[in-house]
Amino acid sequence: MKTLQNCFIVGHVHDELIIECSPDVDLNVICKQMGRSPDWLPDILLRADGYETDWYRKD
Repeated sequence: MKTLQNCFIVGHVHDELIIECSPDVDLNVICKQMGRSPDWLPDILLRADGYETDWYRKD
């Protein structure tokens, strides 16, 4: 997340992150970043889904 400009993790609920971003940030870019495997565990398969909303809601 440190590589994304104008995005801040403001909370989490179980396995979800609540992220506030400027409107020009592409949701697909965030999902791609969140689905990256960490250097210390390169073989793990991760993926991330997301949605945009003005207010937090449980999907």
